[in-house]
Amino acid sequence: MPKKIMLIIGARPNFIKAAPLMRELSAHTEKFDPFLIHTGQHYDHNLSQLFFEQLKMPQPDIYLGVGSGSHARQTAKIMTGLEEEFEKNRPDLVIVFGDVNSTLAASIVTSKMCLKLAHVEAGLRSFDNTMPEEINRIVTDRLSDFLFITEKSGSENLHKEGVSEDKVFFVGNIMIDSLVKNLELARESKIIEQLGIKAKEYAVLTLHRPANVDNKDRLDILLKAIGEVSQKLPVIFPCHPRTKNALSKFGFNFESNDNFKIIDPVGYLDFLNLQANARLVLTDSGGIQEETTYLQIPCITIRENTERPITAEVGTNVLAGLEYDKIIKAANNVFNGKHPKGRIPDLWDGHTAQRIIKTLEEIYDKF
Repeated sequence: MPKKIMLIIGARPNFIKAAPLMRELSAHTEKFDPFLIHTGQHYDHNLSQLFFEQLKMPQPDIYLGVGSGSHARQTAKIMTGLEEEFEKNRPDLVIVFGDVNSTLAASIVTSKMCLKLAHVEAGLRSFDNTMPEEINRIVTDRLSDFLFITEKSGSENLHKEGVSEDKVFFVGNIMIDSLVKNLELARESKIIEQLGIKAKEYAVLTLHRPANVDNKDRLDILLKAIGEVSQKLPVIFPCHPRTKNALSKFGFNFESNDNFKIIDPVGYLDFLNLQANARLVLTDSGGIQEETTYLQIPCITIRENTERPITAEVGTNVLAGLEYDKIIKAANNVFNGKHPKGRIPDLWDGHTAQRIIKTLEEIYDKF
């Protein structure tokens, strides 16, 4: 009888990671019965439904619709909803992705109900406990029965934390599966023409982390640095709802700067096209560090730390920190041809979902 596998997703990065695995599970129905639960952590059309459509994901079997809220309230709502669903339709295995609140909530409920748990993208650490995502990663990994890692630092971190090696599986980066599958389709996007820019003659910016956008003084420094970059080439800024609220709250206005283009969040294919054709990308996102590394596009990470060190060790990512001078220096290195060229890390090849399925088949009797 096929094992019932419940995939828990809630936010934009989860959708990108879950799509390849859902597709592979659905191709092995003799062994697996996949079931998709969307918590509704991201509910904006451009952050949710549009991604389902472009990634060709099936509609969720269950939609909890928890919406926004503080970390505690949102996590509590997800836990309550998942507990009810697990009681009605008990799974053989729960699979979670990344480090969002939906991942944490699912890991706690799964553990308390004595269900088996697998974590895709396990072992990543920023070693910064002020980041909510870091707490989510640590707790989820501690409660997981099977840990699928993307890079060698994941294995090293889990070993130091005393996790048994027989729980850890190096399978590669599943985000790259979605990128590889959709890159040619993304190249058909007309987003560049619509924005009136030219390939390799613009930068892309994303900012969404609370530590960066909720602090007026810090946000002011970052935006001044980005403003300076925009004097060299246009900066395209798909603005996250949280950041848009912060800009309004703090009274930041860029209408006088034609080279700083703030736009609404865009779909997966449009954003992939923007990344692939950019001269450089500036971001505080984890996933974008990985995508730019695969695409071999210069990436400047506006953070003091990264949980994805492989992107800076062998990829195109430079950790610039949060100081104006360091961000400008990193950008000038791109303009002067001094940015690291980088290479694609091991097993970032578009076949991670297949390796996860193979692993699940090998450990079939353990869950």
